[in-house]
Amino acid sequence: MKAWLIDHVKSTDELGNIVEIKIWQLPAATEDKPHGYKYSFVYIVDGERVIGYDNAEGRGDHRHVMGSEKPYRFSSLKQVVEDFYNDMERYKRGEL
Repeated sequence: MKAWLIDHVKSTDELGNIVEIKIWQLPAATEDKPHGYKYSFVYIVDGERVIGYDNAEGRGDHRHVMGSEKPYRFSSLKQVVEDFYNDMERYKRGEL
């Protein structure tokens, strides 16, 4: 199934850490992507992923926080981006 890249942002935050966001639109919803999007968000500190949100093939929506993986309840693209950035800020404040 061919997906169309609708957004790709890679930047460095104020601490020099990497933030990368990729979002694809699928031509149709699938069993593991009922919302019709494929996405991958990552926050990398010292070369290591500390925060990640994605829906890799066959695994559904989930998030990674400091080596732990947990299911994520996707409600909208806006909300998943907001949740990702909120987790990044919580990490920076030492709350994760």
